[in-house]
Amino acid sequence: MTPAIEAVDLRKRFGKTVALDGINLVAESGQVLAVLGPNGAGKTTFVRALSTLLRPDGGELRVFGHDVSKQPGSVRRLIGLAGQYAAVEPAMSGRENLEMAARLFGLDRKTAKHNAARALDQLGLDEKDAGRLVRTYSGGMRRKVDLAASLVGTPRLLLLDEPTTGLDPRSRIELWEAIRSLVEQGTDVLLTTQYLDEADHLASRIVIIDHGRVVAAGTPKELKARIGRNVIEVHVRRFEDLVPVARVLSSPNNGAPRIEEATRRVTLSVEAGIGRLRTVLGAIETAGLEVDDVSLRAPSLDEVFLALTGRPAEEKGAQ
Repeated sequence: MTPAIEAVDLRKRFGKTVALDGINLVAESGQVLAVLGPNGAGKTTFVRALSTLLRPDGGELRVFGHDVSKQPGSVRRLIGLAGQYAAVEPAMSGRENLEMAARLFGLDRKTAKHNAARALDQLGLDEKDAGRLVRTYSGGMRRKVDLAASLVGTPRLLLLDEPTTGLDPRSRIELWEAIRSLVEQGTDVLLTTQYLDEADHLASRIVIIDHGRVVAAGTPKELKARIGRNVIEVHVRRFEDLVPVARVLSSPNNGAPRIEEATRRVTLSVEAGIGRLRTVLGAIETAGLEVDDVSLRAPSLDEVFLALTGRPAEEKGAQ
């Protein structure tokens, strides 16, 4: 079966800045592929290349076998694109926005109305909501309409560039459900995001890129297994106990603990599991420290990301 996306030694630079430095990846059809990386890692550049908005300097990039540089028209007929911010007209209704987008795709009026109605149904937007002006919508509803607008051309591949940026938790979850529904109906999805929990919930395969290169690829479970360690997590009751608990967790064999002041948590990656946890519990009790919770768990994608890139996903930088 022809892959939905295939990149071979893909390269792109802007002046002295190398945005893509030999990207190699394959995305099979029938899945959500999440591309993760800090700002400036090359995620948006890769999406722009896929969507034919910029031309790569070298390498090969194909969508369902069509070369993005040599057959851009064929590629555009196969894809839909939703960027980081909702590109909808607030003075028009949701339905009018979709019908306009369909007409811009070159569809006749009847087909445009049909495809707009189908896209509204796919995203769970009812007739009442569809008839309202977009300026009355919540942020989550605007993103849904923007997503629906990318579907009116019936794409085989949907490119979502950080689609939940700026949304509240409830709107994010609603958009996740909409994306899952699209995949179940046969649309392939490439998702870029800085939210690691988003990739964990949605993606069947994850590619992590940093400085324009792929540094890891696999299922969420495979990536977590790469670290090969468990994590001891301690939630302290009092802020002033963070440093003392970190001292208790410190070990020459396991490196320095990580302190998260905002959540009053201290975490430590460990080779051993239960035995080390018993030692930690005893040391905390001996030191007279008050904690709300102590647990032993598998690493999160955030911790995998930090181990592979040396920086957290939310770190800011040039895109």
